[in-house]
Amino acid sequence: MSVYWPEILFAAFCAMAAIQVFYYLYFFTRLAFYKKPKAESSMQHAVSVVVCARDEAQNLADNLPEVLQQEYRSTFEVIAVNDNSFDDSKYVLEYLSKPFRNLRPIELKQEARLINGKKFPLSIGIKEAKYELLLLTDADCKPASGKWIELMQGAFSNGKEIALGYGAYYKKPGFLNKLIRFETFLSALQYFSYALAGMPYMGVGRNLAYKKELFFRNKGFSSHNQLPGGDDDLFINQVATKKNTAVVLDEEAFTLSEPKTRWSTWRSQKARHYTTSNHYKGIHKFLLGLFAFSHFLFYPLLAASIIFFNWWMALAVFGFRFLLQGFIYYKAMNKLNEKDLFWLYPLLDIWQWFYYLLFANSLFKKPKANWK
Repeated sequence: MSVYWPEILFAAFCAMAAIQVFYYLYFFTRLAFYKKPKAESSMQHAVSVVVCARDEAQNLADNLPEVLQQEYRSTFEVIAVNDNSFDDSKYVLEYLSKPFRNLRPIELKQEARLINGKKFPLSIGIKEAKYELLLLTDADCKPASGKWIELMQGAFSNGKEIALGYGAYYKKPGFLNKLIRFETFLSALQYFSYALAGMPYMGVGRNLAYKKELFFRNKGFSSHNQLPGGDDDLFINQVATKKNTAVVLDEEAFTLSEPKTRWSTWRSQKARHYTTSNHYKGIHKFLLGLFAFSHFLFYPLLAASIIFFNWWMALAVFGFRFLLQGFIYYKAMNKLNEKDLFWLYPLLDIWQWFYYLLFANSLFKKPKANWK
């Protein structure tokens, strides 16, 4: 019995394309065509903003005033946890606390035993928070507008306990900046779309809100204290449900961060982030892995089908996926204010193949103990 390898290659290519089309139609259209639901109430909650910092004096000086001067009519406090810094962070916080009475600096002078990374200072900040609604961001983040707190807390109605926000990066010249923002966009496309499909699996600590009671009801970060990362994605993976999670996609509710400017530092940052994904729930690992697997095989099988099977049939399948992908990307990039990336998406989509190769080994590495 002869084996028809060209037909098998083309069938495999069609299978990968079909998987991709399924994800775009079932999941990613949810973000692309998202419409903000009408608020059933206009209640404003008292909010505790929690920021953790280690050796980030300049970032605190640059960004914290934007948090402290939010246009929020209700009560809010800003808890800044200074985690064993050796720079001038303490003095920056002391200086800012004089004009801003709602700033509450907390000084940590001893490392936590057996608890790696950011989890201990964040847990201390949450414990010291006066209010039930917690809004988390990082010292290197700046709210996109003065309405950040108002818009993020507005998601807490109808039993919601978690609000996922978008942590964007500043637009800068250079190809690395575009790669960083495209990867950030793709991550957001997935975690927002999954949440809208009733399967929330992660958030980003640059822009995330949840209730204090939810944190303590689930014993905080105790289930993954041994890992330096996961204070955002693993915690949300553990506690988020279809009913208790909302997304906030208002552009004024984004946060903005300075992107890395060197390949080596960006690669180290991303590698550190990926070490936590092995600890996601099984269904999330399967769905995320299947999408990445189909994407990784798509282009090699396209090339093989063109060469060994039938070039116009292969290009017809590719063209359908390409047009669908472009349409979804265009709509979603407009939602997340990343529309300048749209014209580069064919090149950036091919770049993802190399991205998978670059970071595949990070899934199996032991994470480093430090969070900075």
